Amino acid sequence: MAAADKKADPMSCQVVLAGAVAKDLLTEVSEGLSKLGKSPLLVGFLANTDPAARKYADWTDRTCRENGFKFEVREVDREDLEANVLAANEDDGVDGIIVYYPIFGNRQDQYLQQVTDVSKDVEGLSHRYIFKLYHNERFLDKNMSQKSLLPCTPLAVLKILDFLRVYNSILPYGNRLFGRSITVVNRSETVGRPLAALLANDGACVYSVDVTGVQQFTRGEGIRKSRHEVVEKEGWGLETCVPLSDVVICGVPGDSFKLPTKLLREGAVCINFSTEKNFEGDVKDKASIYVPAIGKVTIVMLLRNLLRLVQNREVRMDSKEQALKTILSQRV
Repeated sequence: MAAADKKADPMSCQVVLAGAVAKDLLTEVSEGLSKLGKSPLLVGFLANTDPAARKYADWTDRTCRENGFKFEVREVDREDLEANVLAANEDDGVDGIIVYYPIFGNRQDQYLQQVTDVSKDVEGLSHRYIFKLYHNERFLDKNMSQKSLLPCTPLAVLKILDFLRVYNSILPYGNRLFGRSITVVNRSETVGRPLAALLANDGACVYSVDVTGVQQFTRGEGIRKSRHEVVEKEGWGLETCVPLSDVVICGVPGDSFKLPTKLLREGAVCINFSTEKNFEGDVKDKASIYVPAIGKVTIVMLLRNLLRLVQNREVRMDSKEQALKTILSQRV
């Protein structure tokens, strides 16, 4: 009788671990690496005492070495960080650069994000990449031979949604989230806002939530616009947008925030990208799929971006060589 009275674990909720998603994506990365004929070097700059940054650096080191990439962490004083990044920009032996934030925790960090040369910015935070993201442009050049980079954490969330079949493969590429309503609880400039833009650019109706309120990101009625637009939702809060959402994505730093399970619609997909647990313990009572962390996928996206940097560099070199041959042939 006691066993019968004991509450059973929710059987309708599938918990998906980041490692399962990362495994498939690593195959794609390995295939790309095999075509390079070299092991790209990623340099990580650690200039803080944040345990999460240290953990991220350790994960990056292990994942790089397990998958044929070279990784070197350089611990520097934050006052010397800019000079060290500039030196790495000029070092031909360095293929990619990552800086583990926060450093100063203010606008100076935004400045430092632009110090890394765009050709080595593995995080995809340089202005050129962010501009392309917000304008829904996928390539850096008119010939569409160099793909733009996306920030690693937002890209990881997109890959997880694709793995979970939230993207509708029947629809045309670029519209595959049409009909989906998604709430993103975080509107930081490095993760939350870019993520909302990417989801909306792919066709979703996105409710972006932070302490100031709710903004709606969409491509307009019938996704007729080529890129997203933003509308303030006056008077809205979590209690308004979460019950409307097929997917709820949380990334609030600190351990004080918990999204109330009672707000979730039945069968919602819930993804947590904070280092803390943003969902209440009973989230599986309402969710159909729960992803408790995404770190391992984020690191694979870091390697994917590193590959893309090297591939783009090779395209530029080939273009220069071809241009030089054309000039020389005209002189003969």
